[in-house]
Amino acid sequence: MKTLFKSFKLQSLLVLAGLLLAGPVAHAQKEFKSSVPWPEPKAIDPGDATRAPSDAIVLFDGKDLSAWKNGDKWIIQNGIATAAKSGISTKQSFGDCQLHLEWASPEKVEGNGQGRGNSGVYLMGRYEVQILDSFNNKTYFDGQAASLYKQYPPLVNASRKPGEWQSYDIIFTAPRFDKEGKLLKAGFVTVLHNGVLVQNHAELQGGTYFDKPPEYKAHADKAPMDIQFHGNSVRFRNIWIREFKELLTPEQAKVSNYLKKVD
Repeated sequence: MKTLFKSFKLQSLLVLAGLLLAGPVAHAQKEFKSSVPWPEPKAIDPGDATRAPSDAIVLFDGKDLSAWKNGDKWIIQNGIATAAKSGISTKQSFGDCQLHLEWASPEKVEGNGQGRGNSGVYLMGRYEVQILDSFNNKTYFDGQAASLYKQYPPLVNASRKPGEWQSYDIIFTAPRFDKEGKLLKAGFVTVLHNGVLVQNHAELQGGTYFDKPPEYKAHADKAPMDIQFHGNSVRFRNIWIREFKELLTPEQAKVSNYLKKVD
């Protein structure tokens, strides 16, 4: 009997050890499903290196600058627009957007600092992403290529050599103001320079100015975008923009539309 008891005890211990080694018994998991009635995302053609996405607004395709005020003042040759005489401004106004453009500073290096390959993209005509030949060209850090002018230097200097083509991909969330002109929400900018993240959802402190600190001044929800002429023959190609809206559930959209009507 003692032997039988010992054998049973040993078997029980072995079973227990096996359970401990095997870990907890797996239970069938119930899938979590969101109850949010999201609208179906629209299908688009994403394009490629030579084609803009199908839902983009093409601002320069190499043929003309008819989408811009003063576009006739720039020089267009071989699919490239070269800055001359004055800045240009889009005829259409934009708010929240994704912007793609390609640019090249002059191959022949002349000048230094801010006098070398200088231009700039002004979101809503107020918030500048600096364009500058910053390849072996020292200047103040919050004024070099891909800086948010006088507010944030880029995280890294991803500049190519003078004359080489460079790209900016900019994600912009416009600031919001109430009907009295009070700032409700700051603007934010993300920038990829030549595919490298150089501004990561940076919070704008206001307009970007050369001669005074940044400050916000109330403006409309949408405004034209500018490209600066700063006396340098900076070249541009393949410019397109995509507008986007804050993602809302159907119920949130109803509330938002109602508040707009009331306001």
